[in-house]
Amino acid sequence: MKKICFSLLLLSSFSMMRSNVLLLEGRYQNKNIYIQNGLANSGVGFCAYEVKVNGKVTTDEVNSTAFEIDLSTYKLTMGEKVTVEIYHKEDCKPKVLNPEAFKPKPSFEIGTITINTEGLLKWNTTNESGPLPYIVEQFKWNKWVYVGTVEGVGTPEKHDYLFKVTAHSGENKFRVKQVGFGGVNKTSNPVVYNCLIETPNYKVTDKTINFSSDTGFEMYDPFGNVVKKGFGNVCDVSNLGKGKYYLCYDNIVTELDKRK
Repeated sequence: MKKICFSLLLLSSFSMMRSNVLLLEGRYQNKNIYIQNGLANSGVGFCAYEVKVNGKVTTDEVNSTAFEIDLSTYKLTMGEKVTVEIYHKEDCKPKVLNPEAFKPKPSFEIGTITINTEGLLKWNTTNESGPLPYIVEQFKWNKWVYVGTVEGVGTPEKHDYLFKVTAHSGENKFRVKQVGFGGVNKTSNPVVYNCLIETPNYKVTDKTINFSSDTGFEMYDPFGNVVKKGFGNVCDVSNLGKGKYYLCYDNIVTELDKRK
């Protein structure tokens, strides 16, 4: 009876010990994982005692104060999903020294990028290393302006994307970009599209700015703060104090003096 109780106690302790798992998930970026291990708080043995990569126990030597999880031995492809389980004792926790190793970076290659007369922006890519969003930007008001996002698939095969944009009068430029870990970004070459719609004009009243047709607009105060932003043929300025403002609409930047 004592032997049975002792065996159950050992099994219970072992199960409890294995329930402490440091889980890492991401996409393979051709980088290994480095772990700071250290001794268990009890002073007996090291903290981490087993590592699994995609469910398989590694052959890496973990009985040291620091060790490397060598992912190159698993013949992973760039951008492939990876799960790393680091089993450790209950009274301690190992530290991942390079947690950014699984963070995707913008590595896409553009095949083609086009836009048609209906404003449908299309592009295809290869060599994506992780599921980063594509940020669509339009050049107007002397800067690149955010338009929207399309989620990237994140694998190296060819992928096709599309996004509906709104053109302003005259020459339009659009591009896509991705921003990865640490703010590292990659941007496509711009695609150019000439739109034959007329440039809208506007009239100012005490309470509104009335455009002759729908347009995107932004207003800035003298300190560069955005005070109005939208799309349409009316901009409500009734809550703005008198003074000088900068009005951006269509592809035009102009000064505006609000007198009331």
